[in-house]
Amino acid sequence: MLGRREPNVYGEQTLADINARLGQAATLLEADLEFFQSNCEGALVDAIQAALDRHHGLVINPGAYTHTSVAIRDAIAATALPTVEVHLSNIYQREIFRQHSYIAPVALGQISGFGSESYLLGLQALVRYLQAQTTAD
Repeated sequence: MLGRREPNVYGEQTLADINARLGQAATLLEADLEFFQSNCEGALVDAIQAALDRHHGLVINPGAYTHTSVAIRDAIAATALPTVEVHLSNIYQREIFRQHSYIAPVALGQISGFGSESYLLGLQALVRYLQAQTTAD
């Protein structure tokens, strides 16, 4: 619903727009990306678990599940994949119920409030973290 739902909060870019920018950024960072979107909590848990054998890390915007999903939190913890949580809006400037994240305690970090730039910043942070880990090994 990006681009349509509350554009004053989430902006006018669509998910396809954001994914295209992320793809360009990934090329510059020499990183491979796989995009996944679902409105279903179970599908998100399945995708996180499936990432264990295919990916080195996750950039995730759990949306409203940020504030409600122990299942997504547990899936991230179980895979132990380095994870960056991103949000288009600053969740700490919003309603009280949006100011708690079940994901943050199992994530490397959280980036929020920069619109679609939050995704780019999250990708950059994750790639740099993974590169530093590779160098340290």
